[in-house]
Amino acid sequence: MTTARCHLVDPDAPGFYHCISRCVRRAWLCGIDPYNGASYEHRRTWVEQRLLELAEIFAVGVYAYAVMSNHVHVVLQIDPTVAVTWKDEEVAIRWIRLFPATVDGEVDDVACRLKEQTLLGNADRLIACRQRLGSLAWFMKALNEPIARRANREDACSGRFWEGRYKCQALLDDAAVLTCMSYVDLNPIRAGIAKNLESSLHTSAIQRVERIRSNPAWAKALLSPINALMDPTFLQITTEDYLNLIDWTARLTRPDKRGSVDGAEPPVLRKLGLSGRQWHQQMLGTEINYWRAIGSAQALIEKASAMGQGWLKGLGSAQRLLRLQLA
Repeated sequence: MTTARCHLVDPDAPGFYHCISRCVRRAWLCGIDPYNGASYEHRRTWVEQRLLELAEIFAVGVYAYAVMSNHVHVVLQIDPTVAVTWKDEEVAIRWIRLFPATVDGEVDDVACRLKEQTLLGNADRLIACRQRLGSLAWFMKALNEPIARRANREDACSGRFWEGRYKCQALLDDAAVLTCMSYVDLNPIRAGIAKNLESSLHTSAIQRVERIRSNPAWAKALLSPINALMDPTFLQITTEDYLNLIDWTARLTRPDKRGSVDGAEPPVLRKLGLSGRQWHQQMLGTEINYWRAIGSAQALIEKASAMGQGWLKGLGSAQRLLRLQLA
């Protein structure tokens, strides 16, 4: 039985979530079609650019993402309390940036200013816009809908581009967030389409690698969202340690995955002139399952209680892991 999204996502409280959108019929609508050889790789750039643009508009911190050939992963922190602190003028500017006034398909600056003034004069509408700028559902809608329309125009067709509404997991603690982030960043390597982090295109991992390449001091800072909007103090791990962690994880071979990083490949941070030391701390819950929520046993119990349930799938696995750690 499915659960209403409102029970999983609290619209008034901050939270971390892993969202997945998959193309209809798992078609290769963002990659190279293996049947006719047609390339749709440019659409992955569409998705990445739109994602980073929205991260500057919404009260959201994008911690990890991967744009694959037929699906998109995003790990984000949504925080409606941030939108509450914005002045009315800032809300109006952000909303008009999200939905600008256009004439013949081009943004009309005069019409945008008029639309902004009209919005500022409508208190009820302004309240609704503020709520939507702190909404996970509206963020994903603003990401997926324009991409679908643009792809359909390019293909001169109509109908679905995405197979349905995005899937969503609640990430209940820092171990769940870091585990899910590493899973997302390693998607191209596990799929066998990238040999290392530097060649993992359209991911947050390569964004972090490029930032350290331009400014090595950034490696010592606490791990922050790609758009640096949210407070990074939630995850007590530096960017250097996180990249060490996923670089080490990528070298582990798995029978259910096609790819891994060659053991002879130098650590990514060593290539950037940093320590590149190997990571020795065991991750918690390295296997990601598509359950509604992932986290420690206690976090799952508390989430189930908040949802009015006595149990959540994954609780048994979390309890077994806890017993192993205490043994």
